[in-house]
Amino acid sequence: MRHDALIVGGSFAGLSAAMQLARARKKVCVVDAGSPRNRFAAASHGFFGQDGMPPLKMIADARAKLLVYPNVTFIEGNVVGAQADDAGGFTASLDGSDRQQVSAAKLVLAFGVQDGFPDIAGLRERWGASVLHCPYCHGYEFSGRQLGILLESPHLPDHAMLIAEWGPATLFLNGNNTVDDEARAKLQARGVAIEPGRIVALEGPGQDLSAVRLDDGRRVPLEALFMAPRTRPGSPLAEQLGCAFDEGPFGPIIRTDAMKMTTVPGVFAAGDAAMMMHNATLASADGVMAGVSLHRSMVFET
Repeated sequence: MRHDALIVGGSFAGLSAAMQLARARKKVCVVDAGSPRNRFAAASHGFFGQDGMPPLKMIADARAKLLVYPNVTFIEGNVVGAQADDAGGFTASLDGSDRQQVSAAKLVLAFGVQDGFPDIAGLRERWGASVLHCPYCHGYEFSGRQLGILLESPHLPDHAMLIAEWGPATLFLNGNNTVDDEARAKLQARGVAIEPGRIVALEGPGQDLSAVRLDDGRRVPLEALFMAPRTRPGSPLAEQLGCAFDEGPFGPIIRTDAMKMTTVPGVFAAGDAAMMMHNATLASADGVMAGVSLHRSMVFET
């Protein structure tokens, strides 16, 4: 079967794009590997009508609703390659011994990103629990507690001033001395403490955080640590297809226009891999735009 649209990635962006196309009566195939970025979080917050729901349940429910439409096919697996085909669309190859192929007139790249973490003992296992990315998603649950911000980017001083809205905050420079006098003055005006030492370990029972240990042996009490890790695309497909990238503050971003079309005709991109700001609600909205735009391109293209 040749599909109208192949969507690579079945999380918030991909499923949102698929729903628009399904309701436009297009043949849609979604391929997903089952490893959404927010799988480490016990609950998703701030999403319209879904506050506090486990993200994996939200995804499962959305998938079940999508599969009610008879024009939708869902495949569990990885797309390992894609290229333009002789029919004017694209053919994608899936992993597995049979090397299954799926063809479609157009593509939506919604495979998200992978996070890169600094080499700090105890950090990875607390990701999504007490080591956090988005204060709007998880800050409320730590209101009034001791909060930390790990400086991994020159943009983080501003982020530290924002985190201070939720509780007493400390910016950990982690051995980085790039914070200038102007930024220091702003941080101090917001009541943000500045700790120049390098973090060597996170401490606390299970996934909870009670303190960070510095390279000089000091322990700083802390209950949540916010950071914005470096990211990379969750798949090499965009690069394989020849899509252009822009360098974002935390990693490369697939370049799209206002209608979510990449620089390759017929290829759309949505979600974390195609946005500077990362949030489940924003990813879903981005997917809606990509799905609607893809459908419109099929109607109005010449």
